[in-house]
Amino acid sequence: MKRLIVLLSIVTILVTGCSINKLDNNDIGKNIKTLMSEKNKLYNVNYEGYKYYLPKGLGFLDKDDYNSVLKDRKNNKYYLYVDIISYYHKVENDYEVKNDSHYSKRLDYNGKNGYIQIDEVDGKYFIQFVYNYAKMEAYVKEEELVDVITNMCLVLRSIKYNNVVLESLIGENKLNYKEEDYTLFKADSSKESFLDVVEREETEKYKKDLEDEKIDLND
Repeated sequence: MKRLIVLLSIVTILVTGCSINKLDNNDIGKNIKTLMSEKNKLYNVNYEGYKYYLPKGLGFLDKDDYNSVLKDRKNNKYYLYVDIISYYHKVENDYEVKNDSHYSKRLDYNGKNGYIQIDEVDGKYFIQFVYNYAKMEAYVKEEELVDVITNMCLVLRSIKYNNVVLESLIGENKLNYKEEDYTLFKADSSKESFLDVVEREETEKYKKDLEDEKIDLND
């Protein structure tokens, strides 16, 4: 009898694990609502003007004041952009739901808003997640959607701005500040798409690998 109970428990865990790894649209919405409704009090990354929480398993590949490239344990890359200009000027998010996307929804939790859009591209999923004047993007396999979206929720919900510092950085007296560099919420703000960046990086990596494998015929 005990053996039967143990076997049933293992089967239950396996079945549950499979269902978690493949989210349908309702599951995505429920998962996001649960995570974004919670209030965050943890911070482990501090920049001039804002701070946020980086969950365990995520690390930096590259970073500067307002743009970061993150990587998880499955080698998924996340691109994070923090738009302090839009935050300072309280630019409204005018996102419209895309019915032809795999998943598209406006978000509004704890007085913060944004949207998430997921599109299937060449057998993988391109995620654009905007919330609280910041944006995260990733291009992942279907079975990795759960973990990636969870990580994005934990980062974006935790971002907290320092109004005093931002006033000193981009107040009306700072005429030389380059506002055009940080405009996530303008339709024409992006000069190249995330997927273009991914394709370029893969091409450059391929070229580098070829260079490393070259044989000097003169030797």
